[in-house]
Amino acid sequence: MTEATAEQIQRSLYKAYNYIKSCQLESGAVPWFAGAKLDPWDHCEALMALSIYKDWQAVERGFLWLEQQQNPDGSWYACYLGDNNLEFGSGGNKQDRLKIETNFVAYAATALWHFWLCSGNTEQASRFFPMIARAINFVCKQQSSEGDIQWALSSCEKLNKDALLTACSSILRSLECAIYLAELLKQPYQDWLQSYRQLKETIRNKPWRFDRSWPSKERFSMDWFYPVLSGALSAQEAKLRLTQSWDKFVHSDYGCRCVSDEPWITVAESSELVIALVAAEQHSKAETLLRQLLRWQDGDGGFWTGYQFQSRQIWPREKPSWTSAAVILAADALWALSPANKLFTTTNALFAAQHS
Repeated sequence: MTEATAEQIQRSLYKAYNYIKSCQLESGAVPWFAGAKLDPWDHCEALMALSIYKDWQAVERGFLWLEQQQNPDGSWYACYLGDNNLEFGSGGNKQDRLKIETNFVAYAATALWHFWLCSGNTEQASRFFPMIARAINFVCKQQSSEGDIQWALSSCEKLNKDALLTACSSILRSLECAIYLAELLKQPYQDWLQSYRQLKETIRNKPWRFDRSWPSKERFSMDWFYPVLSGALSAQEAKLRLTQSWDKFVHSDYGCRCVSDEPWITVAESSELVIALVAAEQHSKAETLLRQLLRWQDGDGGFWTGYQFQSRQIWPREKPSWTSAAVILAADALWALSPANKLFTTTNALFAAQHS
């Protein structure tokens, strides 16, 4: 592959931003692509990419959509089609549209803190903080006495009482962001702080609290690197963790596998691994991996989901908005495109001292 210049990379990322913007509906919702479903986590991922490009109007519309869709208990459903989860269309089913996944709910806090880091707009952060407070309070209510957080809830099906390491890692970072917001706005956060401490301890020292009722998810690359993204590990611990399973998950020519036993790399997971590498202070590896990913961008600016390197074909032939967003967030972590570039790679020293 020809080495991309800095100018080419800049153009590539800007095209990815425009692709995400083209996916956003008038209501502010950001579906996976035209006519596709959306979920709150991926919607927030897209908003963060828009924040990096200072598209404040689009970001505000995205937060307004979340505010309008929020359930009375502070949650969001795991799946929407357009602006409505109740008329999900022929491709949906009742179980999917009424499920609530806790890490999806918590991620709005990450998006709002990221927005403030990029914009410095305290007025807007204050405007949407009550929405975040309701969401985080909902998530904290799902925490067990052991510190892990129930992965999902549903009013129409019985779900396993269990926790996912990837999901809890995402929630831990979201709790950190919610506490930052509360500190900024001089709002109480002691209950969130207690939940943060308990969850961090579980991620670090209680592996038996995850995958208790289903087969282990350790074959999934996200279970490998998401604890690094959570902020629960030091840079040295992160480096050791990534090194130990590098050959298991990473194909040197293409990127990061979604699962260890399939010949399929995914652009989003590869991008998130770039961020984890930056957190582990392995910048050279991170840059090599990110530059490899640029080949998966289509002419319209969107990035393909992944590549099946055994059959040598792009699969599936979809270009989710959140995949492009993950690439932009990875580039920001590596090359400091925005004031929010360290959100996923460091934990504020004062926060670590006071709140660990």
